[in-house]
Amino acid sequence: MDKRKDVQQTASKASFMPDRVRCNVCQHEIPASEALVPEATDFLIYFCGLECYERWLKRPVRILLQTTIPSVKDDWNIGRFSLLRECLASLTDDSGSPLYEVVARDREADANGDDPVLAALDRCAFDELWLLAVDTGDGLSSGDCAGITRFRKRGGGVLTARDHEDLGSSLCTLGGLGSAHFFHSRNPEPDDSRRSRDDRQTESISWPNYHSGRNGDYQRIQPVGPVHELLRDPASSGVVEYFAAHPHEGAVGVPTGERNARVIATGTSHTTGRVFNLAVAFDRARDVDGNLLGRGIAQSSFHHFADYNWDTDAGAPTFVTEPPGDGIKREPRALDHIKAYVRNLAAWLALPRHPAKPV
Repeated sequence: MDKRKDVQQTASKASFMPDRVRCNVCQHEIPASEALVPEATDFLIYFCGLECYERWLKRPVRILLQTTIPSVKDDWNIGRFSLLRECLASLTDDSGSPLYEVVARDREADANGDDPVLAALDRCAFDELWLLAVDTGDGLSSGDCAGITRFRKRGGGVLTARDHEDLGSSLCTLGGLGSAHFFHSRNPEPDDSRRSRDDRQTESISWPNYHSGRNGDYQRIQPVGPVHELLRDPASSGVVEYFAAHPHEGAVGVPTGERNARVIATGTSHTTGRVFNLAVAFDRARDVDGNLLGRGIAQSSFHHFADYNWDTDAGAPTFVTEPPGDGIKREPRALDHIKAYVRNLAAWLALPRHPAKPV
């Protein structure tokens, strides 16, 4: 069988093509006229030959799980998301082969102040970026943002998660997905009435700080509009019903003028009863240059994925002073819902070449 039926020369695939491109698998640079692309996709990903193309089809989806701070022990370093990493790495296909290969790391800075991986993300063999913005405003350099933007332009999926007030506000420098995050000092919520404190228990934290429950508890979520595929869970009621709770979540929403994104779930404050957005999903869409952008997620809090929020015995940084809850310990099935959402995220964000699909 001629396997070249599955690939074709790039010249017929793209209106905007550089003279030389990198193979998505081996990273060797080759003339664009010699490169191959999958026939069934509109993404500008290239292969130097059939061998690399077949390797790409067979290998697990590669996920970069990264924070926006250095490896500081008493902070939300990448080690505090080990349960998320283990959850993703444990997922297998029907034959028992791993669906995902996960690389977890904290931010590093080179001589220019750029993270060497993020700044070159479009040239790395990753399919997804799960960016946990745990900084106070300086977690991404301009080089990092450029690399992430190029990565999404070539079809890479990106999840962005932050927290209260200005925690994770470096996302504002990202553009696109970053515009879906509203902070206290930068890009505040468009509705002036929401620029006020919600959580009243932690006085040192200002808005946005929606109180969905204690760390270690779970919150009931409400799907918005038609139930998004990210919230499907046939193992339970058919729909993901619970996220991990947190005393002061951030704010997310659809950016003005954005036509290819929508809020998929909301939560309700335990303090004020106010409804707030939990997640905004960006579907694939062409940009002004004709690139088919990868999918994206803006999540209101990285605590939906933190070890401490899944299991308070994992511990938290010493600056976390709120008393924990025990809701997930008492109702462990709530964690199954959270993991179903994670499983769906990993499949939904991936390029459409892998047998993995949202449940």
